[in-house]
Amino acid sequence: MATPIQAVTTRQAVEQRLRGGGSDVRGLALQAGLLAALLGALAVLLVLVGDILVRALPVLTERPLDFLASTLSSRPANAGIMQGILGSVLLMAFVVVLAFPLGIGAAVYLEEYARDTWPARLIRTNIRNLAGVPSIVYGLLGLALFVSTLGLGKTLVAGALTLSVLVLPIVVITTSEALRAVPMSIREAAFGVGATRWETIREHVLPYAAPGILTGTILSLGRAFGETAPLLMVGAIAGTFTSTAVGDMLSGAYTALPTVVYNWAGQPQDEFRALTAAAIVVLLVVIMLVNASAIFLRNRYDRRW
Repeated sequence: MATPIQAVTTRQAVEQRLRGGGSDVRGLALQAGLLAALLGALAVLLVLVGDILVRALPVLTERPLDFLASTLSSRPANAGIMQGILGSVLLMAFVVVLAFPLGIGAAVYLEEYARDTWPARLIRTNIRNLAGVPSIVYGLLGLALFVSTLGLGKTLVAGALTLSVLVLPIVVITTSEALRAVPMSIREAAFGVGATRWETIREHVLPYAAPGILTGTILSLGRAFGETAPLLMVGAIAGTFTSTAVGDMLSGAYTALPTVVYNWAGQPQDEFRALTAAAIVVLLVVIMLVNASAIFLRNRYDRRW
């Protein structure tokens, strides 16, 4: 009779411990410190965003559509961000076409086909290291490789290739983690009914990992959209589109929304301060929309599965 009573007492003690019973002074102090750090970070963020919104309010209320549709100009009253938005859209189109298929394909090969050998482990380690390299280093790489060696010049194509190389390690890592999260039982069940490796990957593994893959790739696209340093290194400083022809846009001078912010922030006129804040607000809104689309697609695929 004593054994069941002891078992119940032990279970109750464990449940009480798991529920936070008792006084854990160190745990409470750590929790308070973490909460204070979170609140401090949020306070700094709110102050910065609030200051940007206050500075941008005159432009966004007086000429919102004109600000979005106007071209770059040395006169603050006529300056807009249409060329910056167009340049960023073209850059992101190149990134989607180049970086996403290569990154997802590389991750599928490393996780589903490559054996666990030292060359494969070395490649995985190097990819993770490349994901932590500062973006300015990729700008130097783009300047040396795409602009000088390949002779592309300081064009939009060179900038797009540089951004593609920048986000490629991130796409590979996020896709690899999504593939690793797929239960092995799904693969074993597919093999058990006679499916080939490619059929298993195409029909079962990739659809199951799609939420993680989409989330990672779209968030990497948001990072590429906000990058400035690599584009500065490959010529996107004060360039503007002088023609609406796609060929001229790809081979001539170009700009992007982050570089527009960079250029306006260095202008001596006080009127450009409000324009800079308004451009930052537009940039933040675009990045938030990208993140929201990633959440939407992830939830949609989660409900589907």
